[in-house]
Amino acid sequence: MSFDVTALPGATFGGLLTAPINAADLIFSAEANPTILPLLLNEFNGFLLIKGMGMLEEKPELFLRLSQIFGTEVESYKETRMAQQNVHPEIPEILMVSNIPPADRKPPAQPNPPRNPDGSLPIQFPHRRGWHTDQSYRRPPPDISLFFCVVPAPKGQAQTLYANGIAAYESLTSEMKTRINSLIGIHAKPGVGRGEVAVRAGEAPIQLGPGDQPQQQPVVRVHPETGAKSLYLCEAGQMDWVDGPFAGIEPGPDGEGADLLYKLMTHFTKPEFVYVHDWDKGDLVIYDNRTLIHAATWFDATKHQRLMWRTTVSGNPGPEYAGETKSWIVP
Repeated sequence: MSFDVTALPGATFGGLLTAPINAADLIFSAEANPTILPLLLNEFNGFLLIKGMGMLEEKPELFLRLSQIFGTEVESYKETRMAQQNVHPEIPEILMVSNIPPADRKPPAQPNPPRNPDGSLPIQFPHRRGWHTDQSYRRPPPDISLFFCVVPAPKGQAQTLYANGIAAYESLTSEMKTRINSLIGIHAKPGVGRGEVAVRAGEAPIQLGPGDQPQQQPVVRVHPETGAKSLYLCEAGQMDWVDGPFAGIEPGPDGEGADLLYKLMTHFTKPEFVYVHDWDKGDLVIYDNRTLIHAATWFDATKHQRLMWRTTVSGNPGPEYAGETKSWIVP
């Protein structure tokens, strides 16, 4: 069975997979031809949307099998310091992102103001906060994530925004490219007192163990399979504002590095580089963390429930990580 993929409607990047149209056929075809879906993901700039995958809820082992197509390792959240109430009870490789107990994860705050003057959804940083790529505070960082909608919030709430780092890099001026091509960003785990808000508030950073130290990452990553250059950045909450956000540039929230990060993130999240996904039950999104960043939007958790499943796949971060042990695993 062949795969039918068309350009993603309403976006400047990404693909919509329209066949096979059920999860069992999709996984059978993917396992029979394991290189095709990863190649399609690359062809469509690191983003694939597959609708109607409701069978994955009934058979979560199929979600794991599909994830295994995209890399040599699917992370087991039983083996990390992830809060175990957020881990699927049967498949430890599935992270549950939800406000439904026992997970009980709060939605992000609304932007201030919640809407643009024309009534549209705020997209661009710094009006929109929360832009990140998964687990950039680790070395090596993960390659691919798969995100599946089990219980959606109402339309117009709990969207996920995706920004294309390849297009954002390509549109930079030659002067800016020269400035950042060899620049190193310093990424930090959220909630440890090293983000912009905490540093501006004068909070003392938390003493971190060896597995949670901030990690340095290239600001411009070269995709190991396509050779495409992409911006690789997060914003305030996942960069280190104590010693960074960049190595070798004046640190801190009022330093030269902060000014550069704001300029780059404002550019990275221009609406022309962003796709806004409004979730339906059974939607599956596959995205490449090496080239995309994303952000979640608010939903009214006092009235609505939401449940998403995520897997995280590793295996080919690029030659700059060759031979490295996992920074978050301490012998």
